[in-house]
Amino acid sequence: MSFNTFSFHPQIDAGISKAGYTSPTPIQSKTIPAILSGKDVLGLAQTGTGKTAAFVLPMLEKLMKGPRGKLRGLIISPTRELAEQIHHSIVELGRQTGLRSITVFGGVSAQPQIKALRGGVDIVVACPGRLLDLKSQRAINLSRIEILVLDEADHMFDMGFLPSIRRIVDAVPEKRQTLLFSATMPDEIRSLATEMLYNPETVEIGITQPIDTISHAIYPVDQMRKTEMLQKLLRQSGDGQVLVFTRTKHRAKKLAYQLTQAGLSATSLQGNLSQNQRKAAMDSFRKGRVKVMVATDIAARGIDVSKVSHVINFDIPDTADAYTHRTGRTGRMEQLGTALTLVTPDDQTMVRTIERVMGKSLERRKMDGFEVNMNVPSQPRQQQNRNTRSNNNQQRQRSNSNSNNNGNRSRSYAGHR
Repeated sequence: MSFNTFSFHPQIDAGISKAGYTSPTPIQSKTIPAILSGKDVLGLAQTGTGKTAAFVLPMLEKLMKGPRGKLRGLIISPTRELAEQIHHSIVELGRQTGLRSITVFGGVSAQPQIKALRGGVDIVVACPGRLLDLKSQRAINLSRIEILVLDEADHMFDMGFLPSIRRIVDAVPEKRQTLLFSATMPDEIRSLATEMLYNPETVEIGITQPIDTISHAIYPVDQMRKTEMLQKLLRQSGDGQVLVFTRTKHRAKKLAYQLTQAGLSATSLQGNLSQNQRKAAMDSFRKGRVKVMVATDIAARGIDVSKVSHVINFDIPDTADAYTHRTGRTGRMEQLGTALTLVTPDDQTMVRTIERVMGKSLERRKMDGFEVNMNVPSQPRQQQNRNTRSNNNQQRQRSNSNSNNNGNRSRSYAGHR
């Protein structure tokens, strides 16, 4: 199957060819015809399966007809990075259509966004908070929206955006086409889909399975030697770019600094950065000026870099879904990728959970010099703290007992004297 099957406008075909797209991915081949026919669509597929083009291409096709410079397409994104990535796809695929797209998100001045809106746009890619701010200022007109897209709806729920989403839906015309894309389907998203979509075409592409272009492996390691092992893995990773995941923003920042000090080209993407710093970090990674990006789960939403050859979990994720989201940043658009996870003895329960969801075992690899006994889990930090406090209490009790005994002996000896 090729993109010619969809009979896109020649100006859109030119963008497809320029982007190097040849054949559609499963999510594209199943959703694009439904969207072109005007149906509401509920698309369920993992990160990296081509969801962005699945809604951008038919949106461009439908907006080719009708007035220009009027806001008729609205795409809602949970993060600024994802909004920028979607906007980049619109610009790339629609470069010859004459359709104009802008991004709307917080963390930066609203004035350039307001100025761009006044100049006339066809598509807005927005984060909920800033969009509602501009609406309250009457700086954006949602009365002409023909196509509404909610991308990564499950992440919007995770980030607490559902009340804002409902306000946005209430503000757009009731007669519209609505497309909802998500990697997972929690009850809240299913309820939202029921509210928003009219007789939708539902497309599911292996939503519980990681994409099959990725090889998975784990490396046993002692907690204190993770950074050392990571450096060795990075030096063995070849020419591709590497996305490293940590559990906290503080660790992401510290780890990126440690890698840089070790002579590796690295940057971090985490919540303490300003919008300009986040943009600079993303640009340096996307354009290949740095090899390694260290990020947290939330900060990494929207990272779409085709040359990511490896995803490395410095910290194992808290859920199997998070593992699938992380590892889906490599092996994108049917390219091959590698997902590696540094595993301590305490992580074995989560490893088994991930394997159960994947339906197969993760390959076990060992690195010389990093042997660790995985059969003896180390004590969790809370237990270590409890034991430390217990030991300290016992030491104080012994000390007090000795003091009392010494005092009693002294009084006894004084009595004898």
